[in-house]
Amino acid sequence: MKMFIIAAKDLKLRLKDRKAILLMVFMPILLTAILGSALKGVMGDSQLPKTTIGIYVEDADALAETFINEVLLDELNDSVSVKQTNSSEELQNWVKDSKVDVGLVIPNLWEESLGNQQENPVYIYSAAGKDFEAAYVQQITDSFTLTAQTMAISTKDVMSEIAVTAAANGSRFQPEAVQMELLQNMEKVMMLQQDVIKDQPVGEQNVSSMQYYAAAMAAMFLLFNAMHGGKAFHQERSTETLARLMTTQASNSSILLGKFLGTLFFAFFQFLIFMAATHFVLNVGWGNNTFQTIFIAFIYSFAVSGLSMLVAAFTSSEKMADTLGGMGVQLLAFLGGSMLPLSVFPSLMRKISMITPNSWALTSFTNIMSGTTWVSLLAPTITLTLIGIVSIIIGTLRLRQKAL
Repeated sequence: MKMFIIAAKDLKLRLKDRKAILLMVFMPILLTAILGSALKGVMGDSQLPKTTIGIYVEDADALAETFINEVLLDELNDSVSVKQTNSSEELQNWVKDSKVDVGLVIPNLWEESLGNQQENPVYIYSAAGKDFEAAYVQQITDSFTLTAQTMAISTKDVMSEIAVTAAANGSRFQPEAVQMELLQNMEKVMMLQQDVIKDQPVGEQNVSSMQYYAAAMAAMFLLFNAMHGGKAFHQERSTETLARLMTTQASNSSILLGKFLGTLFFAFFQFLIFMAATHFVLNVGWGNNTFQTIFIAFIYSFAVSGLSMLVAAFTSSEKMADTLGGMGVQLLAFLGGSMLPLSVFPSLMRKISMITPNSWALTSFTNIMSGTTWVSLLAPTITLTLIGIVSIIIGTLRLRQKAL
């Protein structure tokens, strides 16, 4: 019971420290909001801004109508909006005044000129600062033109071969029916090719940038408890609080375990507040299984509290614990993926990150967010538990000799 009394005393002191509460609770929420919103592109959940295309068609034919109606207005409706004009001069004025992002001039008899695009090209005009959008439209146009050109040439060659074969065999040849069937089959193949590759998450759901950085900030700021736990130990020693505890009936082991439990309870309490705040304020989904999230948070808090014993054991003063602990947290945060997603790291860095406790916690949180099983959480649970146990043993043995 003595160690629980000591733990309750430490927890009460930490909760009264407004500066600590501000740093450990509100700061990670603020950073989650900033990083989750600013780095959407890194996580791949950002959307391209809608590109406005101004189009002038000199003489509309079937190919131009197909490109505008079926490609731009149908397939790319979410990323492209189209404005058509009746004159090239008005289109150029639109581009000059940035009323459209990109101007597109489709030439006369576009379908007939597929075999020689150099004589009758498609012109693309880019508004100021819209080079990316112009390149995007050019890629779409080139892809469509190449596909149409391939279909036209293939159809012509096949028709010629069928006509020759029919003439040699003396059979009847119906070019319109054959051409229609060829075009329909090619269109079916093109539609099938669009579904060959799909973006599929590892779990049941994709993890957004806001979710990732919520998990990352939780893993990083819980790690600060290792530094604060070491600082608190040196602070109590310098203020003779530790000496007064030793004069009581509490054993050295009870005192050390009490300090450990105090850090553990505060870290776990910190996570619960952070989880609730990010869910209700930032609409962060922590996964469908809340028990998995809370379980990993408790195991990670256990590991962090064990590391606080190491910080206290291998530093000689409060200032030293603050300096070395802060540097260590920043290094582990960077290596563990709390600054940038682990997916952008090279292979060697991803292997190095596996030695950091926050990397195991972060990966577990994101796996839970995307949907995972209890079995997949076995490895991080064992790893974090071992980190905590080894840290407690080493820290306790050294503190008994050095400080107590």
